[in-house]
Amino acid sequence: MWTTNNILAAFYIIFSLFAIWGVTQAWMSQSRTETIHPFKAFVHLLAFYLSYLLVPLWFFSIFATWQGIFSLHEGVFIFLLSSVLIYARFIEPHRVVVNNLSYKLSSAQSFKHPIKVALIADLHIGLFSGHERQLKIIVNKINQAQPDLVVVAGDWTYEPENKLAEELRVLREIQAPVYSVNGNHDEQYPGPPIQALLKDALASNQVMDIEGKIVEFDEFRLIGVGDLWAGKADMRDMPDLPQDKPWLILSHNPDTVDMVPKLPTHPLMLSGHTHGGQVELPWLTDYIMKKVSILGHKRGLYKHEHANVYVSVGTGMVGVPFRFRVPPMIDIIELS
Repeated sequence: MWTTNNILAAFYIIFSLFAIWGVTQAWMSQSRTETIHPFKAFVHLLAFYLSYLLVPLWFFSIFATWQGIFSLHEGVFIFLLSSVLIYARFIEPHRVVVNNLSYKLSSAQSFKHPIKVALIADLHIGLFSGHERQLKIIVNKINQAQPDLVVVAGDWTYEPENKLAEELRVLREIQAPVYSVNGNHDEQYPGPPIQALLKDALASNQVMDIEGKIVEFDEFRLIGVGDLWAGKADMRDMPDLPQDKPWLILSHNPDTVDMVPKLPTHPLMLSGHTHGGQVELPWLTDYIMKKVSILGHKRGLYKHEHANVYVSVGTGMVGVPFRFRVPPMIDIIELS
């Protein structure tokens, strides 16, 4: 016979088992993580795994309100709060959205054939995101869009495990060439020194690192620019490069656009870094964004004197294992 006390005891046992499992998983994952702050990584992973307690808490809020253990106001508050957190933790991070837009790269003349570019950024493979389930969703949606090329605007990692090459193996299924530059988390700003690990993982999975390199296309040129926070965003030599085609610039931090020199053409920069705020809350998100982008870049297209910049909200997470009102996004940009 299930009495109220028996059900309460069952809930307490479930909470305890989830807590023990969460602590164990956090400790085991931390031991495989490339990090310079083991305790900090453990705390982040603890938040990630203990968030599974939200599920029994959601059911408990209903039961406790029904039984009068919680007042109606308490029960409704806990129910709504746990519902929002469950959505932000388990649903929205996997609800990958495809955003389609068009952009005229050359003001002088249109391309003979439009070029479709898939932009992804901030996968942050590591503590919170970018694991097999999400990567498969991203790869499938990219292939469905049938782009001519894929560009990754940095921040591949967030203190990843030492099996990074294995985790990235699904990228081999992308049916278009993939070009990439590093972001601040890939360059120890902040984070561990994982440049060699990432370089090997990308090379073994057919991703081309184009930092400091130029890729020639019939209608335009693609140039990779290093990360701003790592001090690798020097573009002073761009006016000395060929100017017979428009430029498409790939650089992680959108504030890098302020360093583009005056050119005969007006380049478009593709960036990430901001996550679009990742968690969209009134006032608080905009306040935090001022520290992430000094020039006020958040998401979408921004026009500047020497170049425009398009900012992707990315697909991964840092800081907290939540996305709220900013679902992970793949941008399909048709250049003409």
